[in-house]
Amino acid sequence: MKRSFLGKLWPNATSIFLFVVFVFPVYWMFATAFKQPSDIVVDTPVWFPTSPTFEHFTTASNAEGFWTLVRNSLTVTVLAVTLSLLIALFASFALARMRFKGRRSFIVAVMIAQMAPWEVMVIAVYMIVRDAEMLNSLVPLTVFYMVMVLPFTILTLRGYVAAVPKELEESAMVDGCTRPQAFVKVIFPLLAPGLMATSLFGFITAWNEFSMVLILNKDLESQTLPIWLSSFRTVFGDDWGATMAASSIFAIPVLVLFVFLQRRAVSGLTEGAVKG
Repeated sequence: MKRSFLGKLWPNATSIFLFVVFVFPVYWMFATAFKQPSDIVVDTPVWFPTSPTFEHFTTASNAEGFWTLVRNSLTVTVLAVTLSLLIALFASFALARMRFKGRRSFIVAVMIAQMAPWEVMVIAVYMIVRDAEMLNSLVPLTVFYMVMVLPFTILTLRGYVAAVPKELEESAMVDGCTRPQAFVKVIFPLLAPGLMATSLFGFITAWNEFSMVLILNKDLESQTLPIWLSSFRTVFGDDWGATMAASSIFAIPVLVLFVFLQRRAVSGLTEGAVKG
């Protein structure tokens, strides 16, 4: 019994320690955003906001171009994730179900693209966009973000498609469904967990991307939130409350999406299994 207790104690203690280490900076960011200015820069830390205020959030949201950058970030991110899911859905089905010449080479190419550091392509991408006269446009950003998350999306969805028994698809085709209908009615519902996971990864990757937009988009009207957040020292000076509020606003969409997709992934798996 003693060994069993110790065997359960150290994993739980390690988990709690790691949870505190990773969550505390996030908590401190949100807590500072709600603190009074007099409670932020003090010798003795104020662990909980004594008199919560939304003043810092008002300051951050009223900054020049804030809502334009929010719109740009949402537009580029949502379009990039949607396009990558559509392309990867068909590509993963072809890789998992069909046998064609060059299939292995294509999979290797996708893996290499996934491992390649995209930062080394910044200069090449800049020259292409410049020659196309599309600098300070959201279109190149959308295309680049889509290509950036596409390899991971294809590889992940391929595993989910391959995990669906072929007998389910064949049974649907015996019952009169065409192959596209069998894919839509049988395979697609079972891909809900994979779609949720890849959507979350793609959203976080595109939402946080910094280097490409810094090079391609110099005008404020065509930039995204990471650029705005990186310039907090010039935007807010030493207003750490507004800085933490801006960081909290930037993090909220990812946190909300994570909570939403985590719940949907489980329900989507159950619903898809029933439909299958």
